[in-house]
Amino acid sequence: MHVPDGFIDAPTSAAAGVVAAAAVAVSLRGARRELDERTAPLAGLVAAFIFAVQMLNFPVAAGTSGHLLGGALAAILVGPFTGVLCVSVVLLMQGILFADGGLTALGVNITVMAGVTTVVAYAVFRGLVKVLPRGRRSVTVASFSAALLSVPAAALAFTFIYWIGGTTDVAIGKVATAMVGVHVLIGIGEATITALTVGAVVAVRPDLVYGARGLQQRLKLRVNGELVDVPAPDEARTAPVAARTSRRALWLSGLATSLVLAGVVSFYASASPDGLEKVASDKGIDKNVEEHAAADSPLADYGVKDVDNARLSGGLAGVIGVGVTVVAGTGVFWAVRRRRAHDVSPSGTAVGSSA
Repeated sequence: MHVPDGFIDAPTSAAAGVVAAAAVAVSLRGARRELDERTAPLAGLVAAFIFAVQMLNFPVAAGTSGHLLGGALAAILVGPFTGVLCVSVVLLMQGILFADGGLTALGVNITVMAGVTTVVAYAVFRGLVKVLPRGRRSVTVASFSAALLSVPAAALAFTFIYWIGGTTDVAIGKVATAMVGVHVLIGIGEATITALTVGAVVAVRPDLVYGARGLQQRLKLRVNGELVDVPAPDEARTAPVAARTSRRALWLSGLATSLVLAGVVSFYASASPDGLEKVASDKGIDKNVEEHAAADSPLADYGVKDVDNARLSGGLAGVIGVGVTVVAGTGVFWAVRRRRAHDVSPSGTAVGSSA
């Protein structure tokens, strides 16, 4: 659903840019509360994984494909504020390096693909985990439902922005019907990918899944008529070391998976236009589309310039994209975490707060 330059007029694009900047600013502040030594490295990996999976367009209808948006996945794994930042980093890398998504439309893309999907998905997810039985299966079910609803919500958000500032005269009702119809189908793919990924992480390290925190209850004993927590066993003293090792293994396996997906599996992705491209072509939204400012980039269209072998060119571009995204994302999230540490005194109270 990457909106190119020329779909939306300049004033509306500028307004969307202001909204996107505000969303990023709020998310930077909110992410300070979400990021810690466990989640900061994972957040960079989540951004890289989203980049990789977005290269895997899957068929959803005759002549139409879809790809992961990633807002739901990021919000559930690392938190809603950090999730907005994850998807924003991906969109920035795609726009600058790969000419995917217009630069003047970057605000629109961040608003729709990062902001709307994350807010809708996390609201649905939190609502469901409150009413479903506590457990890992409920997290997976809630993840599926949240991701499923987030995609047509993003389609409606784009339609609303197009209604305000679209550059072609097309009946908005037809656009809305077509956008929602195809993106409901894409949402099924998004939901499947999200549920499988969240379920896999919950199975091995539920403590690293932001959306699963607080769902595990400690055993209690009745002592003198009162319920108290069961003391942790002595073996728990070695848990931090084991946890660090496990986090490292999870991070490395996640990075390896992302590299394989982007560098190898992406070659077999559907070549059909995605949902927005198909609707734009069918309804005439793309009449005023403009050439991307980075069209001459060495990595434009997810290929390495001057590499003639299509498989090698696409694979190298995917690997480079994953590498750049994980470095950029991890750098951003570590900077946010360090800011959090700076804002908190050694005693755990905010610097400058009164007693």
